[in-house]
Amino acid sequence: MDVTTVMQELEALGKERIKKTYISNGAHDPLFGVATGAMKPLAKKIKKNQPLAEELYATGNYDAMYFAGIIADPHAMTEEDFERWIDRAYFYMLSDYVVAVTLSEATIAQAVADRWITSGEELKMSAGWSCYCWLLGNRPDTEFSSNKLAGMLDQVEKTIHDSPDRTKSAMNNFMYTVGISYLPLHEKAVETAKAVGPVEIKRDKKKSSILLASENIQKELDRGRLGFKRKYVRC
Repeated sequence: MDVTTVMQELEALGKERIKKTYISNGAHDPLFGVATGAMKPLAKKIKKNQPLAEELYATGNYDAMYFAGIIADPHAMTEEDFERWIDRAYFYMLSDYVVAVTLSEATIAQAVADRWITSGEELKMSAGWSCYCWLLGNRPDTEFSSNKLAGMLDQVEKTIHDSPDRTKSAMNNFMYTVGISYLPLHEKAVETAKAVGPVEIKRDKKKSSILLASENIQKELDRGRLGFKRKYVRC
C-alpha cells in the first residue's frame, strides 16, 4: 500500500466532529479527523513499514502523522530520525502521543529522551518526560537506574512550577508514573508529589486546570494498581 492509497483511506475515515475536537486541542489543517480506533484495521493490513511511515509523517497531515507512529518500526529509526520527527511535532498530541510513544519502543529511548529533557524547548522537554512515562509503564524496573530516576524526581520538585505548561503536564505525569509503575521509588515519588502540590496548567481560551499527582497516585493505590505495567505501548 502506497502513501496515496493510505491518505485516501484515512480521508474516508474522517469525521467533522472529531476534526473539530483535534483542532480544539491544537491540531491544524491539513487533517481529516480520524478516530484512533478507526485506524486499527488499516494498521493490521500494513503492519510495520518504516519507509511508508516516513512518507506519511512528512505530509504534515495530523492523521497521517499519527498513523505513521502506529506503523513505524522504532528499531529501524536513528537518533536523527527521531530528531526530525520531534522537530515536525507542532503540538503535544504529536510530541507526547506519537513521537514519545514511538521512541519508547526503541533501544535508544533513554539517551534521546535525556537530551530532549535538557533542551529548553517546551515540546521536546514534554516528549522527553513523556517518553519516560511510557517506558516506566511498560518495561521491567530492572531496566532503569534508581539513582537516575531519583535525580529526575528531584529535578521535577525544583523546576516544575517554573516550566512551560506542556512540560509541566508531562513532569506531573512522570511523578505519577514513578509512584505507580516503578516500585523502588514509590515512596519517594509520593513524597515528591506531596511537596510539589497542585500544578496549574493554563489553557488558551479555557479555564486553567489543576493537576495533583498525589491524589491520582492515591486513587490508583486504592484500586490496587501499584506496580502496574502495560503489555503494549502502541495501539
